[in-house]
Amino acid sequence: MSVFAKASASRSVRTLVTGVALVGVSALLLTGCSNDAGTAPSDSAAPSADAADFNTVEAGDRDLTLKIGTILPQSGGLAFLGPPEEAGVQLAVNDINEADLGINVEAIFRDSGDTTTDTATVSVTDLLSQDVTAIVGAASSGVSKTVIDQITGAGVVQFSPANTSPDFSTYADNDLYWRTAPSDLLQGDVLGTQIADDGNATLGLIVLNDAYGTGLAKAVRESFEAAGGEIVAESLFNEGESNFASQIAEVTAEAPDAIALITFDQSKVIVPDIVAGGFAGDKLYFVDGNLKDYSADFPADIITGSKGTLPGLDVGTLGDFTERLLEVDPTLTDYSYAAESYDAVMLIALAAYAGNDVSGESIASYLRQISGGTGDGTTVTDFAAAAEALSAGEQIDFDGFSGPVTFDENGDPTEATIGLYEYNSDNTYSRIN
Repeated sequence: MSVFAKASASRSVRTLVTGVALVGVSALLLTGCSNDAGTAPSDSAAPSADAADFNTVEAGDRDLTLKIGTILPQSGGLAFLGPPEEAGVQLAVNDINEADLGINVEAIFRDSGDTTTDTATVSVTDLLSQDVTAIVGAASSGVSKTVIDQITGAGVVQFSPANTSPDFSTYADNDLYWRTAPSDLLQGDVLGTQIADDGNATLGLIVLNDAYGTGLAKAVRESFEAAGGEIVAESLFNEGESNFASQIAEVTAEAPDAIALITFDQSKVIVPDIVAGGFAGDKLYFVDGNLKDYSADFPADIITGSKGTLPGLDVGTLGDFTERLLEVDPTLTDYSYAAESYDAVMLIALAAYAGNDVSGESIASYLRQISGGTGDGTTVTDFAAAAEALSAGEQIDFDGFSGPVTFDENGDPTEATIGLYEYNSDNTYSRIN
């Protein structure tokens, strides 16, 4: 395995990862994510272009109907992520169908809930009964773990726009599990190093006790310690808990310089209680599971200057993408993982188009190829251009709104951008790099 990173001094990081599992590479990533990191040669991470890696793309018109389902959070601790993710899915469906190039996509939206319920299992059962061949979701890694065997065991593609647990890189999924979100080994490395770079010598952690929380906490801990910091307290809580007094007391008793909150929506309760107890609001650090607009939840200035990380490109660089998302859902205030959700649908549809087959197994067999993961193809950035190239029998390399994507052999993206954000006085957040 080789790991390379590009970084600027202000912590916006794009990381290239090639090889097998991402598990255990935090120390290597830290070298690439330090403030004086160099840029690796681009050909070091280049995929093989051996023609034997390519499946055949037959020239000709298509006449396909693709039925996909979603299990995205309409309820539970990640419900704030549901609207942008579902808007991303719907926008992709609209763009594909409006192209009218021989494939029609039908999306069936269902709730994933969280790990305190069996909502995801009920939703998956319903979707499978309707003969979907791909399911987008879940957002929560813990929820995905409860249904991945059910989905992939049915020969259906599971494609998450937001799962970040490193465990999925080596999961026995029959090559049917894919994601456009990077492993938390990357986000954790960036966040832990940033906390140290901000001059904090000691750190406390309040952590959701599930696959997402503990995996991300481990990566933060390892990178912070490797940067010379000390973890003085780490307190866990379970999904469904609503009182966090004991966790807050356990961590603040050690008087850490900073506290990282690795939670979902529980932050709405934890943050005011921490600050009310005298801990500085600008010494809190957030992650993708809780980086959200708190303007309707917190008093002004409560977390001004606090920071957080979120995988994905700056939405401000995506042209009219956010405007078109608002046409789908005018109530959107957060856009987290909308681009990753849009790209998930695009990649599923293009893989079906490439193989002229909407079955889950065929889609999975083309996903790495159409992302550029098996070598060079015609670079395309929209569905119409991609479909026209495939209709001509050409190989393609789809680059989407979430980035170049390019899957490795585990179904993980080989490139990722981790953005750094800072909270404003009105409890909204802005990207600072």
